[in-house]
Amino acid sequence: MRRRNRLPLIPLVAVVLAAAGHITVASAQDGDDVRVFERVTERARALAGEDYQAPDTALPESLASMDYDAYRKIRFRPDRAIWKGERLFEVQLFHPGFLYNEPVTIHLVENGQVRTLPFDPGLFRYDGGEIFEGEPPQGLGYAGFRLHFPLNRPDYADEVIAFQGASYFRFLGRGEGYGMSARGLAIDTALPSGEEFPRFKAFWLVRPQEGATTVTVFALLDSPSLAGAYRFRIHPGESTRVEVTARLFARDDVQRLGIAPLTSMFFYGENSVRRHDDYRPEVHDSDGLAMHTAGGEWIWRPLTNPRALRESALMDTNPRGFGLLQRDRDFEHYLDAEADYHRRPGMWVEPRGEGWGEGAVHLVELPSDEEVNDNIVAFWSPKDPFEAGESLTLSYELRSLEGAPPGHDLARAVRTRIGHAAIPGTKDKPPKSLRQFIVDFAGGELDGLAGSQPVTAELSQSTGVTQDVTVHRLPDGHWRASFRLAPDGEKPSDLRLFLQLRGERVSETWNYVWDPDALP
Repeated sequence: MRRRNRLPLIPLVAVVLAAAGHITVASAQDGDDVRVFERVTERARALAGEDYQAPDTALPESLASMDYDAYRKIRFRPDRAIWKGERLFEVQLFHPGFLYNEPVTIHLVENGQVRTLPFDPGLFRYDGGEIFEGEPPQGLGYAGFRLHFPLNRPDYADEVIAFQGASYFRFLGRGEGYGMSARGLAIDTALPSGEEFPRFKAFWLVRPQEGATTVTVFALLDSPSLAGAYRFRIHPGESTRVEVTARLFARDDVQRLGIAPLTSMFFYGENSVRRHDDYRPEVHDSDGLAMHTAGGEWIWRPLTNPRALRESALMDTNPRGFGLLQRDRDFEHYLDAEADYHRRPGMWVEPRGEGWGEGAVHLVELPSDEEVNDNIVAFWSPKDPFEAGESLTLSYELRSLEGAPPGHDLARAVRTRIGHAAIPGTKDKPPKSLRQFIVDFAGGELDGLAGSQPVTAELSQSTGVTQDVTVHRLPDGHWRASFRLAPDGEKPSDLRLFLQLRGERVSETWNYVWDPDALP
C-alpha cells in the first residue's frame, strides 16, 4: 500500500521506545508486532520533527584503524547465538570496526518485553589479539546482525539474512551464495548534489513462536532529509521472501526518492566489447535489469560497465515488479571456483496494495575498473519530489531468485553479443562503428518450436539505422535474432526488440542502450 499525506510532525515522548529499560507490550505475537511497529513509527515521526543529529563515529583507535584482514579475525561465537536451541532462528551480531564505524542499537522483543542488548566482547573471538585495554567504552553498540535458519539442511543453521552498514541488507534462498544487496532507501542517487545514505540506527528483533518459520524485524531509519520506520517479515525458503512495509517522514525536501533500491556489481560479461586480461569469461553479480510493467510487458535490459556514469529511466504507473537478476547460471561461463558467480541470487521487487503511482525504475551504471566495486543501482522513484512535512507509506515484497520472476512465461533473452559488423576476408571493411548484434532467446512458446515456423523480430531504435534483421533457430533449440546498427555519430541508441509468431508476441522485450563511446 502507498499513501502520501502532508501531516504535522509532532514530537512524541511517552511512546518512544527507550534505549534501555523494559517496556511492557501485549503478550500475543501479533499484538507485539503491531504495538512495536506503531511505537517505532512514532519515533520516526518525532525524529523528522527534530534537527538531524549525525551519528557518533568515534570508535576506539584499535577499531577505527582496523583493516579488512584484521576485521575478519573478529568472529562471533556461534554457541552464544541468541535463541540458539530455543527457536529455528538464531541471531549473531557484527562487531564494530573497519568500515562499520556507526554502531546501531539492537533490541529484543520477548514475552511482551523490550530489552536492549549491551555490547558484550565475550560474544566474540579475537583471533588477531585483544582489541580493548580494559572494559570496552559504554554504549559501543554493534555493527549489525544476521539471522540464521536451517535453510539447506535440518541440522545446521545457515545465514539467511544480514543487516550491516547504512541501510544495506542481503539475503539468500536455498543453495544460493551472497552477491548483490538491497537497501532500505536511496536518496538523490546520481544527482549532481550528491547521494545521501540513510542508515538504520536501531533494530527490534521479535522472538518468533516455537517452530515458526517466519521472523519479524523492525528498524528505525534516519538521515538528514527524513526518518522512517520499517517492518521486515522474513520467510526463508527455496526462494526467500521479505515483506517490507516502510513509513517515511520528510524533514527536508528530497528531490529523488529511491524506493526498494538494489545494489550490484557488473565488471564485464558476454556483451562487453572491451577485453579484460583475465582467465574468467565473465565477472558479475547480476547480468540484467528485469521489469514487469503495469501493461503486462516484460523488459530485459542487459547491464554494462560504461566509461562514464549512465542513467536510464523506465517510466510507468503502478509497475508490477522489477529486479536485478543473475540470469546466466552456467559455471563454465565464469570459471570462478571461489566467487561462485553462477550461484549469485537475483532480487525481485513486487509492490503491494494500491501500487506506487507514477514514476520510473531508474538504472544507474557506474564505471568500475575492479570487481570489488558495487557499480550498479536500480530503484523505483516517484514522479513527484518528497517534500518536507510529507509522509509516505508503502509496502512491497523482496524475493531471492535463481530463475525467472513469478508469472514470467514468455521466451527470455539468454545471450547478448556485440561485435564489428565486418564480413571476414573482405577488403573494404566497414567502420568499427558499424555493430553486429546477436540476441538469443529461449523458453516459453519457443521451446520445441520447429525451425520452419515463421518467427520474426520487431526491432526499433531511437537513433541510427538498423539493417539485416534476421531470426533463425539454433542447433541448441534457442532462437537467434541478429541485426546491424549504424549509429548516428556519437549519439547513443536505445534499442528494443522482441519476437513474434504470426503477429503474437512470444518473447520479452530486449532493451539495450548502445553507446559508441563503449568501443575500445
